[in-house]
Amino acid sequence: MKLIKKIFLSIISIPFSIVTLIRNSLYDIGLYKSSEFNIPIISVGNLVLGGSGKTPTIEYLIRLLSKNYKIAVLSRGYGRKSNGFIIADSNSDANLIGDEPMQYFRKFKDIVVSVDSDRTRAINKLINLNLKLEIILLDDAYQHRKVKPKTSILLTEYSKIYSEDYIFPLGNLRESVANAKRADIILVTKCDKNINQNHKIKTIQKLNANKNQKIYFSSIKYSNMVYSKEDKKSIDDLKNRKFILVTGIANSSNMVNYLKDKGYDFNHLSFNDHHNYSDSDISDINANELVITTEKDYVKLYSRVTTKLFYLPIEFIIDNEEEFNNQILYSI
Repeated sequence: MKLIKKIFLSIISIPFSIVTLIRNSLYDIGLYKSSEFNIPIISVGNLVLGGSGKTPTIEYLIRLLSKNYKIAVLSRGYGRKSNGFIIADSNSDANLIGDEPMQYFRKFKDIVVSVDSDRTRAINKLINLNLKLEIILLDDAYQHRKVKPKTSILLTEYSKIYSEDYIFPLGNLRESVANAKRADIILVTKCDKNINQNHKIKTIQKLNANKNQKIYFSSIKYSNMVYSKEDKKSIDDLKNRKFILVTGIANSSNMVNYLKDKGYDFNHLSFNDHHNYSDSDISDINANELVITTEKDYVKLYSRVTTKLFYLPIEFIIDNEEEFNNQILYSI
């Protein structure tokens, strides 16, 4: 039965493969044009459907660059209930601009956060608004070939290397592995905390990158604090308390395992990535005395959840951090 299913998925993935092949070929030979801009543009994205750590990567770049540059983050705004070009302001919420852009806006007060499915239009608008921008970060834009970035960062999860995947729907690839050649930097994300040099060498061999592509490895570390809008607590305060974990992200296993390893007593309410919480969902959540969630979900829940709600943030760690930072800074 599994073989029949694999054959069936292989067959129906052929049209998807052909469409993406033709589209990329037309860009490669110049029949489709990519727009270039005078302002440096850094694109972050992946080859697969779902999450590979784009949000923490964007936040890392914001922290690195916003010290000395006026920057904007441009996202598609997945899950929002609006259309067109929007710049986030004090009246914005996750319904208007999407959960990840709202998270950026909440955390970083000195940057411009904007959303638009048409990145070329949005970049032109950002430039014409005379915001004195010096860098634009494109969130989840590896397939958006209408814009040619100055630097392209391609993400791949350590446990789900794209070179071992297949085109959708047989696998999770949005396009062929061959298109990894467009990246300037390949960032392997969510690495095991015990990763050693031999593991890295094997991963580099699997990726088979071009000589001009630099490969870096990164991991995430969960904070020892949980936060709410008004309060913060040591995560150790959860030790003897029953709580519910609410997640609406692509892969919550790392967070679940982290809390389980600490021996905490909790139930897990799991939703799909970019989930729009219904009134029924909120009612179920409010039935609990204490709720822990992701930072991305917090921006959608805090105004609706009446019980105690905290989020658990993550820290993004890059091996060879100085070398990575210098490559980004020198590319501008």
